[in-house]
Amino acid sequence: MESKLKPMELVAMLLVLLSMSNKADASPQVPCYFIFGDSLSDNGNNNNLPTLAKVNYLPYGNDFPQGPTGRFSDGRNMHDFIAELLGFEDYIPAFANSGGKDIFNGVNYASGSAGIRNETGRHLGVCISLDEQTKNHKTIISKLMELMQNYSATNSLLKQCIYSVQTGSNDYINNYFKPEFYKTGQSFTPSEYATVLVQSNLRMFGVYGIGNIGCTPYAISMYGTNGSDCVVKLNEGATLFNERLELLIHQLNTNLPGARFTYLNPSGTPTDLATLVTNSSCCTTGGGGELCLHNSKSCSSPWRYVFWDAVHPTEALNKILAESAYEHLRLTFITLHPNTGR
Repeated sequence: MESKLKPMELVAMLLVLLSMSNKADASPQVPCYFIFGDSLSDNGNNNNLPTLAKVNYLPYGNDFPQGPTGRFSDGRNMHDFIAELLGFEDYIPAFANSGGKDIFNGVNYASGSAGIRNETGRHLGVCISLDEQTKNHKTIISKLMELMQNYSATNSLLKQCIYSVQTGSNDYINNYFKPEFYKTGQSFTPSEYATVLVQSNLRMFGVYGIGNIGCTPYAISMYGTNGSDCVVKLNEGATLFNERLELLIHQLNTNLPGARFTYLNPSGTPTDLATLVTNSSCCTTGGGGELCLHNSKSCSSPWRYVFWDAVHPTEALNKILAESAYEHLRLTFITLHPNTGR
């Protein structure tokens, strides 16, 4: 099927690829990094929203220099590590806290509990859907144009940036498999729903696949495993989504000459994960919830755990995932686009 996307739509969505540079260089490998997604990527956009999906309290941030910032982890999230690997001196600011010239390095638009569908996660309160994140990006583009006072220069800058989109998990765990709040489970078969999600994501070029959402402590506690290691129906839903996402990316690469997209679903190696606790969370959760209880105690060695709370990775796992994603991009694109970046 022929894509209806226009070349100008690529400005806000194109995943432009990495180039390696000497670590001693003062400049980062690319000029800017824009991040779209959910709680796996959120670094503070939900802090002032009326929602249960915010974590600007201890024990979140136990291992982050600034303490609780809104990151759903004990420390850095995956995109913090990627920013470090790219050579940025500071982490990419949250849209809610961005202003002035800091937007030249990029902006993080991600929002906890958000998804591809606009209604996803709303039972928890207000969140910023992928569609709204796109609108926020347009706002940033306008501000960049005002600062640079040159359309061509702004366009040239944006074409050198990395655009990361990591979303979709909440469309299952906080939508499709929540029949008490949403009707999607009654309206679509799992296969139909995966197709609807990918078609909804056409404008944003999703690049990260969904992980094994059925293997989180929350999923296992909530649904049970019926003798399996993980919740099969959740992982099957994620697999259907990932298969269609890969097909979409192939279509975009075929139908958009000069563009290049990639499917990313980074994971740790068996050796990495063999040393980590995978079947329980590090912090204390309660009431069947996903998040750490306010000011609750956490384990003494979070670097030995996969899960910080009942859903989100520890800093230790985020580091493994970031290195995997970064290496995949480097190996995939450097030989194809050796002049990307500064």
